Amino acid sequence: MDPFDALSTFEVTEGNNGFFYSLPELERQGLGKISRLPFSIRIILESLLRNCDGATITQEDVKRLAHWNAKQPLQEEIPFIVARIVLQDFTGVPLLVDLAAMRSTLARLKKDPALIEPLVPVDLVVDHSVQVDYYGRSDAMELNLEIEFQRNQERYEFLKWGQEAFKTFNIIPPGIGIVHQVNLEHLAKGVLHKTISHGELYYPDSLVGTDSHTTMINGLGIVGWGVGGIEAEAGMLGQPVYFLTPEVVGVHLLGDLKAGVTATDLALHLTEMLRAAKVVNKFVEFYGEGAAKLSLPDRATIANMAPEYGATMGIFPVDDESIAYMAATGRTDKECKAFQNYFIAQGLFGMPRTGQIDYSVELELDLGSVEPSIAGPRRPQDLIPLQSIKSTFENLLEKESAEGGYGKNKNQPHRVVQILSRKSFLPKSEEEMIEDRPTPDPIGKMPSPFHRNDTHIGHGSLLIAAITSCTNTSNPSVMLAAGLLAKKAIERGLYMNPIVKTSLAPGSRVVTDYLEKTGLQKYLDQLGFQTVGYGCTTCIGNSGPLDPEIEKTILEHDLVTVAVLSGNRNFEARIHPAIKANFLMSPPLVVAFALAGRINIDFKHESLGLGLKGEPIFLHDLWPELSEIKKLWQRALTPQVFVNRYTHCTKQNQKWNDIPSPTEKIYTWKKESTYIQEPPFFEKFSTSQKPINDIKKARALAIFGDSVTTDHISPAGAVKKDSPAGAYLLGQGVRPEDFNSYGSRRGNDQVMTRGTFANVRIKNLMLPQVEGGETLHQPSGKRMSIFEAAMQYTHEKTPLIIIAGQEYGTGSSRDWAAKGTKLLGVKAVIAISFERIHRSNLVGMGVLPLQFMEGTNAQSLELNGSELYDLLDLSETLEPRQKLRLRITRNNGHTQEISLRLKIDTPIEIEYYRHEGILPFMLQKLMGTVE
Repeated sequence: MDPFDALSTFEVTEGNNGFFYSLPELERQGLGKISRLPFSIRIILESLLRNCDGATITQEDVKRLAHWNAKQPLQEEIPFIVARIVLQDFTGVPLLVDLAAMRSTLARLKKDPALIEPLVPVDLVVDHSVQVDYYGRSDAMELNLEIEFQRNQERYEFLKWGQEAFKTFNIIPPGIGIVHQVNLEHLAKGVLHKTISHGELYYPDSLVGTDSHTTMINGLGIVGWGVGGIEAEAGMLGQPVYFLTPEVVGVHLLGDLKAGVTATDLALHLTEMLRAAKVVNKFVEFYGEGAAKLSLPDRATIANMAPEYGATMGIFPVDDESIAYMAATGRTDKECKAFQNYFIAQGLFGMPRTGQIDYSVELELDLGSVEPSIAGPRRPQDLIPLQSIKSTFENLLEKESAEGGYGKNKNQPHRVVQILSRKSFLPKSEEEMIEDRPTPDPIGKMPSPFHRNDTHIGHGSLLIAAITSCTNTSNPSVMLAAGLLAKKAIERGLYMNPIVKTSLAPGSRVVTDYLEKTGLQKYLDQLGFQTVGYGCTTCIGNSGPLDPEIEKTILEHDLVTVAVLSGNRNFEARIHPAIKANFLMSPPLVVAFALAGRINIDFKHESLGLGLKGEPIFLHDLWPELSEIKKLWQRALTPQVFVNRYTHCTKQNQKWNDIPSPTEKIYTWKKESTYIQEPPFFEKFSTSQKPINDIKKARALAIFGDSVTTDHISPAGAVKKDSPAGAYLLGQGVRPEDFNSYGSRRGNDQVMTRGTFANVRIKNLMLPQVEGGETLHQPSGKRMSIFEAAMQYTHEKTPLIIIAGQEYGTGSSRDWAAKGTKLLGVKAVIAISFERIHRSNLVGMGVLPLQFMEGTNAQSLELNGSELYDLLDLSETLEPRQKLRLRITRNNGHTQEISLRLKIDTPIEIEYYRHEGILPFMLQKLMGTVE
């Protein structure tokens, strides 16, 4: 259907024409100044135009977006149909579990299970399962991969079933790369095409992914962002991704980066700048001559961090650099020409300059003002200039120690503890490897750290140094810089502090190819940065264990030790539960800090160590020149490298190929499984709707402060033996050494529900001065775990609410943060503000997100959790963003009413809530019981 008669032709390649839905034609028809719309708005407008069917997408939808007003965008619902979907395994497994459960439900209802079938291509990259158990040895990757398959055999069998059961479900197996880097280097095509009655129809690549860093693809000019697995399932089944008409923030970049400043420094600078500019829920577009000069990998590094600065997207328009990158990464000449010619035909090709586009807000950054920096110790937006990290860390330490933040050690902020028996905290089986490690020789190459008999740790000691994460491992400039710094360090006689757990987890095998081709990998190896696997590893919390002696010492002496990583996330307890301070930085700085062995170093005045002749070696002695990096880049990266690595990549892992592939269309659930269980979301599934009613006599399960992240809410990291989840696994006969991570058990609701709100650093204000997932049951006042309290409330038929502060739900797009909340019996979350994805996920699970009015919060209301709560004005006439009343009844019988804002933003979300979630809604829709 083409109600606007906008179907036109363009030259795809020389002598070969194709069809496209023309935005310039819409403008000629008088539908607004489309050529002045932001790049991202026009891409979404094309999707509305192409999919306009008069039902799901109407002519009015197209007209409204075509008349987008930069300064006052109407808060209207946009139904965006994406071209494809990407998944990673931590979020992909529970998504597949839900699809399998929907098929099982249909089968029980005597309906056709094949109604559940993805209608768009889906790619799942297995990248979140590998952990750093082995490190600092040449066979670390093989050993970690071996353990990964032992731990995850059942999950991988389930994924294999999904690949066979669903027609458009493709899997990139373990050991290939990180989803976002694989997406950038291989999966993305720029422009897609399909056959229609007229011929071949071309349209822009677009996607959503079940990981918040899906935005990395924005660096290539492709519209895409992270959503919860719940939304992704709806998108797979043909439902549009709904969102409100956004504001678009234009960021004008000018100038050039100074020598010694990396793309990581720029990304961290922008994260601080844009988070302060409050770009949450907004689109961000970069433009100007400074943006045009940035390499595609630099753009991708910035785009990747969009969740950290809070934007839905951080996109760069398509220009010559985009096409050059496609060619350089092995895309065919035909693909590159089609990409370029399509965007030229749409009037979308080229980097805009000042005044060409209408933006809601305009910001500016001179790239020459960016300085080398790191971010931490708890949030990605907390920027620290590199030159002041020592004083900043010590000031933070003094401040928190004075406030009692570090327990028994609060009066000893500079405490240092000697640890004996160096051999006891070598990597697993490393004792047998000592003879293979470098030892001192006459020309002074790396001496073996294993000859030290003792060492010390204290506040600021560095215990984990990880070059990891799609953010930076996709960027050859910073990866080559890390290799060059390692080379210079070895040549000058420096060596690694022995207590630092070092790891290198490249984002794709292409990185290994160019590090080996340039001869830099051997220097990284000598410093202990051997490749441990191809996956997120430390950035996702899979840093693996510290030696028990070290961890025991940290806990006994309440030490504030440090992890550094080239990642994008450093939230509390994410990297390792025993490490309290975590800092993000570029890969070469990871190497530098690892050499120093501490975070509290002044690189300008303090050396990294002594050289071959006993001379002090400073960071500036090792820092590579840009000319060195460019020379290696040009020599090592060719299109053929990418072609070789991605051709037949699905068949390159023999362990994966050996896993059986079940062919049944309905999954055979195993009651004894501790990894995959049929979820309870459809146990009471009914084709009839329940009325919307007030929520009466609710209790607060917990009261939280600001910046509670999905890392705090959703189960992540290792499962502890003394936790509710650990008790469950022990009861199922699972040994503690086989617990694996929460992420790997996301297919089992019994584990995940027990781990919700169980983070060791979460602070429930109902229990001041207490860390961890505990609460007070009311009215008994008994202290217990949040899970135990929720189960008791369920038994008592008491509805629950969560009360929180600002930025509730910041973090990865973890659907289990919402699923676990739902299964604990929480009916509503009341917060000062929500992060975009988690708010959406709550609605998708049938949980009400509600916002305090300005000036009102738990503190101003003096809430302590002993109150009863009534949510009023919930009825069948519920509308998006309406006001509701909250009645608070205190112990003394005094009542108080306040207003709340319903954070259900769109009419379709009302329907999701009415049906108790998006999944029951979609199931009814597929059965034809709802329109």
